[in-house]
Amino acid sequence: MTDPDTTAAPDPRDEAAARGLVDALETLRARLGALRLPLETPGVGAARADLHQAVDQLDDYLLPRLRAERAPLLVVVGGSTGAGKSTLVNSLLGEPVSAPGVLRPTTRAPVLVHHPLDARWFTTDRVLPGLARVTSSGRLPDTPPTGAPGASDRSPAPTHASDVGRTGVRGTPDMSGAEGAAALRLVASEALPQGLALLDAPDIDSVETANRELSAQLLGAADLWLFVTTAARYADAVPWDLLGQAARRRAQVAIVLDRVDPGAEVVADDLRRMTVEHGLGDARVFVLGEAAEQGPGALVDGLLPETAVAEVATWLSGLGGDPEARARVIAATRDGVVDDLVRRAVALAETADGQEVADARLRDAVRRYHAEALEQVEVATSDGALLRGEVLARWQDFVGTGEFFRSVEAGVGRVRDAVVRFFRGRPKEAPQVEQAIAHGLESVILDAAEQAAERTFAAWRSDGAGAALLDGLDLARVPAALRTEVAEQIRGWQEDVLALVREQGESRRGTARAVSFGVNALGVSLMVIVFASTAGLTGAEIGIAGGTAIVAQKLLEAVFGDEAVRRLAAQAKERLNGRVDAVLRGQAARYTAQLDALGTQETGADGVRDAAHRVAAAARAERAARSVPTEGVTRPWSGGLLRGAGTFRAPEAPAGPGEPPTADEAAPARRGGWWSRRRSRREEGDR
Repeated sequence: MTDPDTTAAPDPRDEAAARGLVDALETLRARLGALRLPLETPGVGAARADLHQAVDQLDDYLLPRLRAERAPLLVVVGGSTGAGKSTLVNSLLGEPVSAPGVLRPTTRAPVLVHHPLDARWFTTDRVLPGLARVTSSGRLPDTPPTGAPGASDRSPAPTHASDVGRTGVRGTPDMSGAEGAAALRLVASEALPQGLALLDAPDIDSVETANRELSAQLLGAADLWLFVTTAARYADAVPWDLLGQAARRRAQVAIVLDRVDPGAEVVADDLRRMTVEHGLGDARVFVLGEAAEQGPGALVDGLLPETAVAEVATWLSGLGGDPEARARVIAATRDGVVDDLVRRAVALAETADGQEVADARLRDAVRRYHAEALEQVEVATSDGALLRGEVLARWQDFVGTGEFFRSVEAGVGRVRDAVVRFFRGRPKEAPQVEQAIAHGLESVILDAAEQAAERTFAAWRSDGAGAALLDGLDLARVPAALRTEVAEQIRGWQEDVLALVREQGESRRGTARAVSFGVNALGVSLMVIVFASTAGLTGAEIGIAGGTAIVAQKLLEAVFGDEAVRRLAAQAKERLNGRVDAVLRGQAARYTAQLDALGTQETGADGVRDAAHRVAAAARAERAARSVPTEGVTRPWSGGLLRGAGTFRAPEAPAGPGEPPTADEAAPARRGGWWSRRRSRREEGDR
């Protein structure tokens, strides 16, 4: 769509700077979309809402606005339930296009009114691309229901395929049904100046959450807020929360104070005081009197009299007819949103940093307690504690304390024949020792794993970020299946030990015969040495359980030699530690998997921070390159004037966003002026 506002060719420097800003914002949008804030860290609830709003504002307003800078000025009319938003919109247009009523919530779906020549700006994704479009024939039926002047309970015939089956009260799409999907109803009206659009938003304090969220989303997509409140509710907290957000991002705001009784002008003064206190001192305040049943303020066919809306109509029509004023409003809001977005993004990156810190803290608790469990098993399998009770009894049954033990003590030179005789006579008893060792080792490992689970659970439960992850999970105890897993690992380790003995025997010809008679017995002996070895010390240096380890070592040394025994013991211990570590890592993974699934080790904070700094730099460059509009370069007039425009005598020093016509232009009764020419042209068209 060609831009009618100016015939001047765009400055290439302006376009390049604008493209740079769009590129930087698109990068920031992608990184915000990937930002992760799943852990319950301090302030994360507000940060999540802020992240959602930032992404919405990029999608709904900032990127579409920068990609279509010459699109019409979008004025979003927002306010509290029953403030009179729809009545104001209808009164400005001179026809009922948005449905006011006595039901609450009143405005159920947003209604966007535009000039017919501006339709393509809004039927595409120029604004609010996430909302479906529903076209409308415009004027609502004239028959009002009882108690609701100007409104009707009859729906107009749908004019778009998406209307079918989705229209609700008075022809507006019903968002309260099963679909629950919001739709933007588009209405074309000749009453609007080309280049200006009005959007009647749902109530900001609606009882329906979807309406409240949609209202905030629409206000975030506005070039200009026209905020409607009443003399009875102007100090409510909810409106000022939203207005405070507008102040923080320097959105252009005007406020309509509706239903002010005669003589109650002090209310308007108090409202102006509050705007200053909340950082909106530049916001223009319009005062509308209470509509009585009869008299000059009475509604006629559901519309306020022209005199009541003249000031608002004059001001908005002035913006619609002045491209330079529109551009100033758009640029001011857009610049404020960009600056606020940079601030938000940096704050979100800091919150994401806190997520990474919490992730590291929780992982450290898992690592620490499971490392302590591994150390606990290593100590228990090295200090001889395992060589008591049943293991000791089975070992003594196996080796005895008689002739064989005395032969061992007599010296290694006379042991070899005794070893061969021993292995031939006792191999059947070796499995009993293996089984006793397996039972003792299983208890040690399960006890360590249980303690690690209990300690980790307690640490996570005392941490806000961890406590939320424990809901619905049984992580305080080890699973029942762990006993089976530990038993399998122990059997695997015992097989490893036998394999080491077999390999060592095959490498020494002289011991092959002895090994062939007693692999199991030698393996059991090696296990005993492992459980009695600390820092490489064996044999006489550790006298555990009445010489248990000494006997085992003498057996192995008689077959393999001293150096080989030390090497075999170290290898066997290393393999045991590896299998125990595998078991405990599996248990630790029950916890760390919760964090892995959330991806909080790398939230993307650095990427967001970097993208925010790029946006700030690109914004500075865009503003520095921005051309100053040439005074007087305006488009030919097209479109109408809002109802009542030009009948209001503007003050000598107007305030608020944009610049309304001067007093001379706004007072056709005194001089011809700009407004007089516009009204004359419209009257000629009517004739």
